[in-house]
Amino acid sequence: MFKSLAATALVALAATTLLAAPAEAATTGAQLIRTKSYWGKCEDTCRVKVRITNISRKNLFNVKLNVNLKVNGRKVGSCYSNVGRIAARKVRYTGCTVRTARLSEAWNDYVDGYGDFRTYASTYVSYRYYR
Repeated sequence: MFKSLAATALVALAATTLLAAPAEAATTGAQLIRTKSYWGKCEDTCRVKVRITNISRKNLFNVKLNVNLKVNGRKVGSCYSNVGRIAARKVRYTGCTVRTARLSEAWNDYVDGYGDFRTYASTYVSYRYYR
């Protein structure tokens, strides 16, 4: 009985590794976009603006933007924006607003002198295109 369970587990492990390899290979392709994020004054609300440049000759559609905002290395909020379509070699500007209690608390701590207020925004842009 133990041999059959071990053999079944080994077959299942081999099947998952065979299926996972093509998926990993498909995601390592060249990126078709370049992004630049910027924002102005950031207190209890932050407006994060992003310039998305399509550097390919393909038309992108279903473009979506996710932004994670960190203050002093701690995540204080995130936001989401649906960009839409970006034509080949064109630029789209988009943005979203982060308005959370954690961001407000971080700003209050900075005003009270308990710490710095170093902001960092990481962006993630997802898109689809026809080959």
